Amino acid sequence: MSTEQGSQPDTEAPPAPPKRRVGLLAVVATTAFGLDLATKAIVASTLEGHEPVRVLGGLVYLQLIRNPGAAFGMATGMTWVLALVAMAVVIALIWFARRLRSGWWAFGLGLVLAGALGNLVDRIFRAPGPFRGHVVDFISVFAPDGDVWPVFNIADSSICVGGVLIVLLSLLGRDYDGSVRSAKK
Repeated sequence: MSTEQGSQPDTEAPPAPPKRRVGLLAVVATTAFGLDLATKAIVASTLEGHEPVRVLGGLVYLQLIRNPGAAFGMATGMTWVLALVAMAVVIALIWFARRLRSGWWAFGLGLVLAGALGNLVDRIFRAPGPFRGHVVDFISVFAPDGDVWPVFNIADSSICVGGVLIVLLSLLGRDYDGSVRSAKK
């Protein structure tokens, strides 16, 4: 097809890539991190030395537990290693954030970032000292003292929910760059 003077050829421009989702990641991370910090401050100031508080008919118990290790009582005494791992996760997620073009990936990674930051702050700034601090846990489900499930906090929940979302997105073929992989036949 010939083009006349002043007219454009009939070619389609490639579609623009989806916009970056750094802002969404930042909003999710900031919100969840703020919620984690606020709840830990409230719990540390109100539940210290008190019996567990029964909520929702015993579905949830609120109690202050200072955790020197990781989930399920693992890595007790390795707080400094856990702090270093959390620092690496935070740095990697911040570095990776500029590549995000999927809103759902930004949401999931924002939750993981908030959780890593929330527990990192405890490990650095809480007693007994820097890089040895105990994480404030306070949610026990079905029974007090973590008898049914380990006691956890908002940061732990953020990491788990964000991690599950990322795995689900991967299984569904939804990539962080906004593209969708088709299922192989």
